[in-house]
Amino acid sequence: MTVNESGVIEPIVAPGGTDPMLIPATERLGGPLGVRASAVRRFWNPLRILIVLTSAAFTIGYISKLPCHAESYGGDARYTRLCYSDIPFLYQLRGFADGWLPYIDTGHGQTLEYPVLTGAFMQLASVLTGHDGSASARALVFFDWNVLLLLICLIIAVVCTALTVRRRPWDAALVALAPATILCAVINWDLLAVAFTAASMLAWSRRKVGWSGLLLGLAIASKFYPLFILGPLFLLCLRSGQLRGFWKLLATTTAAWLAVNVPIILLNFDGWKEFYVFSATRGADWGSIWYVLMALKHPIPPDALNAVVAVLLVTLCVGIALIILRAEHRPRFAQVAFLVIAAFCVTNKVYSPQYVLWLVPLAAMARPRWRDFLIWQTGQVMYFASVWYFLQQYGNDNKGLPEGWYVAAILVQIISTCWFSGVVIRDIISPINDPVRTDGHDDDRDDPGGGILDFAPDVFTLRGRTETAQDVDTTEVPVGVSD
Repeated sequence: MTVNESGVIEPIVAPGGTDPMLIPATERLGGPLGVRASAVRRFWNPLRILIVLTSAAFTIGYISKLPCHAESYGGDARYTRLCYSDIPFLYQLRGFADGWLPYIDTGHGQTLEYPVLTGAFMQLASVLTGHDGSASARALVFFDWNVLLLLICLIIAVVCTALTVRRRPWDAALVALAPATILCAVINWDLLAVAFTAASMLAWSRRKVGWSGLLLGLAIASKFYPLFILGPLFLLCLRSGQLRGFWKLLATTTAAWLAVNVPIILLNFDGWKEFYVFSATRGADWGSIWYVLMALKHPIPPDALNAVVAVLLVTLCVGIALIILRAEHRPRFAQVAFLVIAAFCVTNKVYSPQYVLWLVPLAAMARPRWRDFLIWQTGQVMYFASVWYFLQQYGNDNKGLPEGWYVAAILVQIISTCWFSGVVIRDIISPINDPVRTDGHDDDRDDPGGGILDFAPDVFTLRGRTETAQDVDTTEVPVGVSD
């Protein structure tokens, strides 16, 4: 059981009783727990079980990296055993092994090309690593410390996802057990931004708008992609007459981002701007549709690539905006957040395998159905395997994966994301297909994770006319007093 904001006790939605893919499996295991299992249920509540599942899945992912760990991440094993990670390499290549501070001690080599909060996370792991032993040995210790810290980030993301919609904690099992989570969690530092983003969405769902903005600002200071969530959230607030809440969130988001970034800007602007310069100047890279065009001998000229990417992304965002403002029923926040981040991933100049982690919690809240989720994940896993086999043979066609097959894998990855996006759009257009809105609770069919948006009346749409005060009650939903 769980208690909603009105103090009403609601039963927790059990996926074994509502998910068409899991119902047969539950029946084969004996059906739902009986009354004699009540004591077990009280201890093994959903959050504790999810933490155990997350830790177990993460451990499997770590074990899969051990062949590379044994060889200090050198040679072909990092590709043929699918265990590559950026973490130990950047320890030595970005000056951590030499004791240089990120963004501050520049001029010794390539400046760290990550946002400031990710750099601070890396520096924390570097401090924990210490200075004993050779640089290559310390790189492995650095990797292990990052593994532990990233596990904490993943647990935070899973728990926040579980709590965002009070009656649906089991949806977070999709995050904990996703193949992408197991395979990609420790390739890079993306889970830091994923954790902050999930925490921001949890705070928003509890109407803690100020805290949500603060956490979103920290997410943007860790990775660029959470910035795009602001666009659809603005349109949802515009449609529901909740712009006061949005401006409060935007103010705290900006304040949090500035608090993290301004000190580094003042200390060394050139070191700080490297991430933005690197992002703007890089060309068509691995995993992107632009790499496909390059491989097919139809490349976009480098000086035009940024403009073409921007036009395509803006076009997709305009389409999402029309969906938000024209849909008969206002979309849920998680649905449009997934769509806009998916649009960013599909149009980006590069798609590293770990980028799928950005989408996993959003997908779990947007379309919590195991069959659809695993279909999408299959395409992502195919890409994960193909990119490493392709890089293993890069420059040598006598081994690994030929470029043609790698291009095919990129297309599968893109198509799988577009397909899942299409299913989410179908749910928006026809809410009867939305698992969250049709889980048996007739009194709560709007957006249980939408915070101030939940049950707020529409005051602006593009459906032919704008509703007036005579049509609906336009009183804003309180944004919370404990921010």
